[in-house]
Amino acid sequence: MIVTERIYPSPSPHIRLTEITYWSEGVRVKGMLAEPVRKGDYEGVLYLRGGIQSIGMVRPARIAEIASQGFVVFAPYYRGNRGGEGKDQFGGVDVYDAIHGVDVLKRRYNSSKIHLFAFSRGGIMALWTAILRDDITSVVTWGGVSSLELTYEERVDMRRMMKRVIGGTPSRVPDIYNKRSALKQLEHIHAPVLVIHGEKDLNVRVTHAHLLEKLLKKHHKRIETWYYPELNHFFPGKLNHQVLVKALQWMKRQ
Repeated sequence: MIVTERIYPSPSPHIRLTEITYWSEGVRVKGMLAEPVRKGDYEGVLYLRGGIQSIGMVRPARIAEIASQGFVVFAPYYRGNRGGEGKDQFGGVDVYDAIHGVDVLKRRYNSSKIHLFAFSRGGIMALWTAILRDDITSVVTWGGVSSLELTYEERVDMRRMMKRVIGGTPSRVPDIYNKRSALKQLEHIHAPVLVIHGEKDLNVRVTHAHLLEKLLKKHHKRIETWYYPELNHFFPGKLNHQVLVKALQWMKRQ
């Protein structure tokens, strides 16, 4: 799975960063690994970034922040980014970049527990990973996309990009949107899910969280929700860290 590894400058002397190139469905994709320098028995986290292409790119400081709480973290850039092959497809075949990212994490650091931590667009990647793998311990989706149809409906500013990347509108190519809809496969998720969402989020509206919550409960899945009535897509610094630590503690209890 792993093609090359390259040491990357770390924002913390306690965290080692490595940029990794790995195979995903026939293309070479890149991602970043963050691991504590001190040896220990750490659980693994697959961090699934938001955005598309350079927007929302993996931030070394963020994955180092997660690793500093006692985890080994791998964050795929997704195909077509930072020198990786292929094209970022916003929840298409690039979902396998996340799915194979779990294998990278396991090969690089042998952990019996692998968690998914998703932000924004990463939500759809996390749902598919939890659906298609049976070795996921828990899922956190923070401000996460759960429906591409809903994204197209709510984000007028993203419609041009989505038509180009996905191949059309939900009304013109419904089969493509249906095929990409993880919501129709939630019965296959066995890991507990934590949903975090600001109710004033205009990037990914809270309707995504409500819909995901409703359908997971319909399938009698384990789900916990943390809604923040006064917050938007990006939580302020101190509170952001507090919620992050709280979410990681939730993971460790699973």
